Amino acid sequence: MKRRVHIKIKGRVQGVFFRVALKEKAKALHIQGWVKNAGDDVEAVFEGENENIKHLLEFCIIGPKGAKVTGIDIDEEAFLDGFTDFTQE
Repeated sequence: MKRRVHIKIKGRVQGVFFRVALKEKAKALHIQGWVKNAGDDVEAVFEGENENIKHLLEFCIIGPKGAKVTGIDIDEEAFLDGFTDFTQE
């Protein structure tokens, strides 16, 4: 089963290569979507197989070395199959 999520990651998530690490992890899991800075937070929308999405969300809760995630907002969205890659803005 496929799903789509829209997330905002809060905490010390900028200046620690969070977007780069998230993009690399997403590509390794065959997940499509995007990630960008949003003020002091990092925001992302991604689609893929449910199990792979679960693994990527687990990564987002911890983040890369140097990150300190204090919260994550997760909104489920309708699966659109609208992405062909994972991009970093």
